Amino acid sequence: MINVTKPFLPPYQEYEKLVEGIWKRNWLTNNGPLVNDLEIKLKDYLNLDHLSYVSNGTIALQIAIKALDLKGEIITTPFSYVATTSSIVWENCTPIFVDIDPLSFNINHKLIEQAITKKTSAILATHVYGNPCAIDEIEAIAKKHQLKVIYDAAHCFGTTYKGESVLKFGDISTISFHATKLYHTTEGGAIITTDPKILKSITYLRNFGHVDSETFSGIGINGKNSEFHAAMGVCNLKYADHILEKRKEDHKRYDECLNQLELQKPLIAQKAGYNHAYYPIVFNSEQDCINVSNELNKNLIYARRYFYPILSNLDYVNSSPMPIAEDISKRILCLPLYEQITPEEIDMICRIILRTLRY
Repeated sequence: MINVTKPFLPPYQEYEKLVEGIWKRNWLTNNGPLVNDLEIKLKDYLNLDHLSYVSNGTIALQIAIKALDLKGEIITTPFSYVATTSSIVWENCTPIFVDIDPLSFNINHKLIEQAITKKTSAILATHVYGNPCAIDEIEAIAKKHQLKVIYDAAHCFGTTYKGESVLKFGDISTISFHATKLYHTTEGGAIITTDPKILKSITYLRNFGHVDSETFSGIGINGKNSEFHAAMGVCNLKYADHILEKRKEDHKRYDECLNQLELQKPLIAQKAGYNHAYYPIVFNSEQDCINVSNELNKNLIYARRYFYPILSNLDYVNSSPMPIAEDISKRILCLPLYEQITPEEIDMICRIILRTLRY
């Protein structure tokens, strides 16, 4: 069976060694030494000044909204994972959807200003599939209208923009370290900001608001992560360069095998160093997409219609027409991509696609 993704696991002995240390210290959570070590190593690897490790990418978004004290409306994309929208609603804000760019599949910056009202407090944009948004344009709009910017960079481990980690942009960026991501800590995520004041707020928010054992700085939540998760992250970080290079090679093989189809793929931003996190292709019709998906399934190969359906169709938000996102979501399919996938398996997947489409 070939799934759309499969977690990378380090050599068991390496993880076991770190777990033995956890057993000896009997320190399982509450900002333990491995959590601190992982934060330091991630900041060094990604060349960041600040990074707060949290329990998952959704909590990261929720804390980001709290840390910026956002109220009212938040402009966002309908083409992302459900956590992007749910976090806005969970924090009692209203998502205002703006359609996507037909080439990059990221939020269309040209449509943002017309969605701004007196109630708008921020823009929450997703770097879809690890492909940077129109960062310069979005931040210019935000500055003009005095709005905050959060980037949902869940897919962005290793992605750069203008030679810097894409996580450095915006008031806050968030990232997921879920097991499905190219770099993971089993469950996990992080919040990144360049502002020390925001960092201080995040530190309190992720730990119940504790300043010390008897003093609290406002309301907080349990957003901490454990030593066991940090141990996985420390181990996996050693292999990050290899994983990123393998993804790049696998992308190239898919490209070579499917080049005769001339199917649409996301246009990668200029000045971006792409991490090749996913391999999405857009078919000429929804029926082609469904037929290919079904034929792959018959062969125990499970691609994913990602993202489908679009978020503006959720039953707990105000729906509005999003023709580009709606169209792309019906025709897009993410093909299997993970460190262990072999060239032969990629070739087989491509042969099935070509055969189904009768090439």
